[in-house]
Amino acid sequence: YQRRVHGGRGVISKEAEALYLMESSLGDAFENAVRLMANCRGKVILTGVGKSGIICRKIAATLCSTGCPAFFLHPADGVHGDLGMLTSNDVILTLSNSGETEELLLLLPAIRRKGLTIISITSRIQSTLASRSDLVLPIPEVKEACPLNLAPMTSTTLSLALGDAICAALMSLRHISEKDFALNHPAGSLGRKLTLRVEDVMKTGKEIPKVLSGLTMRDAIPEMTSKGLGVAGVFDTEGKIVGIITDSDLRRGIQANDNFLGVQISEVMAMSPSLVSRNTLAVEALDMMISKVPRVRSLFVGDSETREVCGILHIHDLVKAGLYSTAAVSASFGATSSLE
Repeated sequence: YQRRVHGGRGVISKEAEALYLMESSLGDAFENAVRLMANCRGKVILTGVGKSGIICRKIAATLCSTGCPAFFLHPADGVHGDLGMLTSNDVILTLSNSGETEELLLLLPAIRRKGLTIISITSRIQSTLASRSDLVLPIPEVKEACPLNLAPMTSTTLSLALGDAICAALMSLRHISEKDFALNHPAGSLGRKLTLRVEDVMKTGKEIPKVLSGLTMRDAIPEMTSKGLGVAGVFDTEGKIVGIITDSDLRRGIQANDNFLGVQISEVMAMSPSLVSRNTLAVEALDMMISKVPRVRSLFVGDSETREVCGILHIHDLVKAGLYSTAAVSASFGATSSLE
């Protein structure tokens, strides 16, 4: 056991040392490569074989997700017709640790005839690949972390890290914002957090619990019970919200006053409740619920100036939308906050 753990730590240590070595060596070549890709009017095409090819696929995916059109071209497919996807406006980024990968070298003359700029990532700046490239991004020529110094480990880690550095630099150069990023990530947890708005998940129309301020607490119970949100908005005769009452208000009142059900709603309600805009990101509305003291399970949606309400957002709506887990609800609001 100890031997295996020690060996694992050794691998990580060797790769970390190589990364530090590469970090200190980045300079003009890196800046020039980033500028070439940023100014590219076409696509960034990545190509490599074996483990390098896998790294190419990951870099291409990251470039695409951050707004830079890119795809992976396998050298074997390239020389059998897929070169037709390339245009003179594209930039080629090749990966080969040795710089002598046969399949990759066979591809270069045809790429050159199409007039593409070739950038290569390799550990051997005297290699054939490097000599046939317009720009070389060298990675340190170090031993692989593999016990036999055969399986690509350190070299692939370096290539992947360099690819990530390129992607991050391009994002910075192009001033990519969270909104820009969200355009390419509409699905999944990340996409929902960056794109889903209150209006996409709120309850509207007859689902909104409403009571008039001139009524009694006895009149409020059927509305609160039928809507099942544990809260009701209190509205004036013009349809504008003036307060809220909660099931907690109801419980406390009944315990303290035998005649509580006959009390006017206006005497119990919390005045001028905060409203959230329908255009607010749902995840921001969630933060508002959690940050309030005490925490709230519902927010009315509307215009804070006119006090007109168009919906209500409940914590369970955010759970159903995938922004919050049932376990998190219980942790934040107590075990009674189930979806039942």
